[in-house]
Amino acid sequence: MWHNRANNPENHSGVTTARGGIVRGMPSTLTIGERVAWYRRRRGLSQEVLAGLVGRSGDWLGKIENNRIELDRLSVIKSLADVLDISLGDLLAEPSLLDWTADSGADTVPALRAALMNYRAISPFGHPSDGQELPSVIGLKQDVAALWSAYQESRFGYVTGRLPDLLHRAQAAADGLDGDDQDQARRLLGLTYQLAATQLTKLGETDLAWIAADRGLAAVRPTGDPVVTGSLLRSVGHALHSTGRYREAVRLTEDAAAYLEGHLRRPTAALLSVYGTLFLSGAMAAARANDPGTTRAFLATADETATQLGADGNHLWTAFGPTNVAIHRVATAAELGDVQVAVDLGPRVDTTGLPMERRVRHALEIARAYNSWNRAGEAQAALLDAEQMAPEQVRHHFLSRQLALTWIRRQRGKPSAELVGLARRLNVLD
Repeated sequence: MWHNRANNPENHSGVTTARGGIVRGMPSTLTIGERVAWYRRRRGLSQEVLAGLVGRSGDWLGKIENNRIELDRLSVIKSLADVLDISLGDLLAEPSLLDWTADSGADTVPALRAALMNYRAISPFGHPSDGQELPSVIGLKQDVAALWSAYQESRFGYVTGRLPDLLHRAQAAADGLDGDDQDQARRLLGLTYQLAATQLTKLGETDLAWIAADRGLAAVRPTGDPVVTGSLLRSVGHALHSTGRYREAVRLTEDAAAYLEGHLRRPTAALLSVYGTLFLSGAMAAARANDPGTTRAFLATADETATQLGADGNHLWTAFGPTNVAIHRVATAAELGDVQVAVDLGPRVDTTGLPMERRVRHALEIARAYNSWNRAGEAQAALLDAEQMAPEQVRHHFLSRQLALTWIRRQRGKPSAELVGLARRLNVLD
């Protein structure tokens, strides 16, 4: 007989961390609404009081906590996290444990953390090559490109497991080479740090992502390269997104754009791609900050830049072009609550020419839009298709976990074997 766990968050205990909060130890088998209820009770707040603090009614919050209303807009989730004095990641159940696979090996995020916290990267003592021959710029460039390509194929375990060694070798080259080779090595080190920041953001490791982005900017600063600097600033924006600092991410977009505009008189395809992608990231931040005017303005600038570029491309692994702009129109519409736009436009966007990471991210938005439109069957089909394409990416995104848990909770009878299997693969069902 199917057993549906009672919706009583107080039955679950957390783990007290060094900073005194009750955070990461909470089971991943709670919906976001159930987490809200758990933290609300820990804070000693009634439903009416918490709802009033975010400008909502007690009835609305009651439905959220009992999974009768979907809670998938990050702006609303962030407002609740702020009042409860917890991080956005605490309500999204992040970070998620990175599974051991043949791709990842048994050294994953902790090994990457150790690489990022290597004091030699920020000390005056240099970064010795341990007596080994310094890597060549050509070989390093090939390795950086290969790992970025693996990320765009959504091979998250593979990327995480190999980043520490690549960071070590890129740092050794940046410290040990000279002249033009050193400048090229610094650029490659910056791009490696950017990949680390991007990957760690996907895994919910926001503090480490911030460190990686900061290290990348420091590495590339001596070169004065606007393209790589702009690319790294986009990762800073993603790190701001992941901690719910949406208005700061909007300001970063404006500042970064102003910096790049001085170099746009004769832009390369890579510079156009970085510039346009900054505005796509900024549009998401503006949507999550409930600022539709800025969202539209940023999307318009990105659209103009894509038109200037002329076609979809993947310069500096941006996947930028008209299709990525369309993807962001769907995602920002969903964040702003414009479900009709997301449902109408989303399925019509042909993403087959884009990297897997972009295709799957769009598929998750389609699943969210269908679910919000009470078309759960189509939503489940979209999510299952996305999982087939890139299981690691789906497993590490809050939308897929939230959707699967909500479908399980709303079942009046026994859930289908397909749905139960999905929930177990996403690690949200015991």
